[in-house]
Amino acid sequence: MSKEKIAISIDKECIGELDRLITDRIFANRSQAIQQAISEKLANLKRDRFLEECRKLRPEEEQAMAEEGLAEDFKSWPEY
Repeated sequence: MSKEKIAISIDKECIGELDRLITDRIFANRSQAIQQAISEKLANLKRDRFLEECRKLRPEEEQAMAEEGLAEDFKSWPEY
């Protein structure tokens, strides 16, 4: 994957915590830590949007749509 450099500003407290993680060898460097944090945040946002859409579904309506016309189709199926 190609990468692109950007400049960001982060408060000193966050940088201190970030540098402690690097010292503890959780991350190799700041870039790796920030890239992973952004990737995880983006994945969480996608998951949250998916879950929100799933909450809008109504199982009874979904079942009714799935079965719509099934009785008529069933009559045309050959017997086995």
